[in-house]
Amino acid sequence: MNNGIGKSLFLALVSLFSRRMVWLMVWPLLVALTLWGTAAFLLWGRTVAWVVAQLARFLEPVVVIVPQDFIQVVLLVSAHTMLVLLFVPLVYLTALLILGIFGMEAMVDEVARRHYPELVRRHGGGLAGSLWNSLVALCGLALLFIVTLPLLLIPPLWALVPVVVMGWVNQKILRYDAIADHATPGEMAEVFKKRRRDLYILGMLLALVAYVPLVQFFAPMVFALAFIHYCLGALRALRGEPIEGEVVGGRVIEGELLRG
Repeated sequence: MNNGIGKSLFLALVSLFSRRMVWLMVWPLLVALTLWGTAAFLLWGRTVAWVVAQLARFLEPVVVIVPQDFIQVVLLVSAHTMLVLLFVPLVYLTALLILGIFGMEAMVDEVARRHYPELVRRHGGGLAGSLWNSLVALCGLALLFIVTLPLLLIPPLWALVPVVVMGWVNQKILRYDAIADHATPGEMAEVFKKRRRDLYILGMLLALVAYVPLVQFFAPMVFALAFIHYCLGALRALRGEPIEGEVVGGRVIEGELLRG
């Protein structure tokens, strides 16, 4: 039986309350906050000045008819807002990458042992695959950021664009690490194809709650666990489907259903 989004999140919260999981939740976030906090402390002022200059150049036709004091305030607020909207995803994305490389295996072991002991491990992926998947996700993030950068100049889209972009990046990173140890490459491709919409919704939910104060500290770990529950549940459901050509109940199964 497959786990839905709601059930996966509930099971993630249940799985969270152990000493091992709490430590895995805390240290990647502390490292990410230290790295990006240091970068912000050193570069924030200069970056704001650069963004203000770019915005002023873009809005030059409007600036001449608006009082300078007012437009300067608007540009400063806009620059700080844009950087905050970029800073938050960078922190939790860094925490996710650290968690995926150094903690995901332990999380999968714990969840599988407690909730999916019957699920056979077929080792379709490993550390090299995880690193490659993360690299592809980061390259995709850079490309999407460049493509959508002009949209960040439009106030209604300031919040929407990062959520949409990070939704894709989140699911790209977490889905692979959640299932790689249990599924074959073919099974992974099948799960990702069939569950594409739900995986993207989970990714977008993570992108949204990452902006909620206090909750953002728990979000990477909770959603990593939710992806594990969802993907392992989907794999269990996939392996329970009848094989094409198999005789079930006196009739031959046809179509594209595959057992992993």
